[in-house]
Amino acid sequence: MKILLTSSSRHGSTDEVASLVAERLRAAGLEVDVTRPELVDGVEGYDAFVLGSAIYMTHWTQEMTDFTQRFVAQLSTKPVWAFSVGLSGLPQGKVSDPHRIGPVLLSLDVENHVTFPGRFDPTRLSLRERTIARLGGASEGDYVDAQAVRAWADTICAELAPASA
Repeated sequence: MKILLTSSSRHGSTDEVASLVAERLRAAGLEVDVTRPELVDGVEGYDAFVLGSAIYMTHWTQEMTDFTQRFVAQLSTKPVWAFSVGLSGLPQGKVSDPHRIGPVLLSLDVENHVTFPGRFDPTRLSLRERTIARLGGASEGDYVDAQAVRAWADTICAELAPASA
């Protein structure tokens, strides 16, 4: 079973989540290619997809949005899992309404979509990003929950690993 895991990160949290997911999938014996969405030229030969994006103002990155638009026909014929990473402007990294995150998913019928909290380190952000985050009430800190990410990846493994045997 060959899986494409593509993620779009701005400041590293989404890449960290993608690495944890890839690690679990590989440990289950699945073949995983990890790449950025803007570097994908084609999706032929993949049996399933895991898509991840940083979220800003409840939207996925333009790179991931473009990826889903370019390959929507192919993605619609295979199993797709998706994750979003971000603070969503709320204290302690909590997400108010995960169904509002990543509306690009509306064009795909995903097996599962989950939102993970990310990291807010003002020193890694532009002035504009810091201002928006502060106005939204974001609290500085690292809220990436590796255990939750691994547990979610294990649900993907449970669905795909038997098919690869």
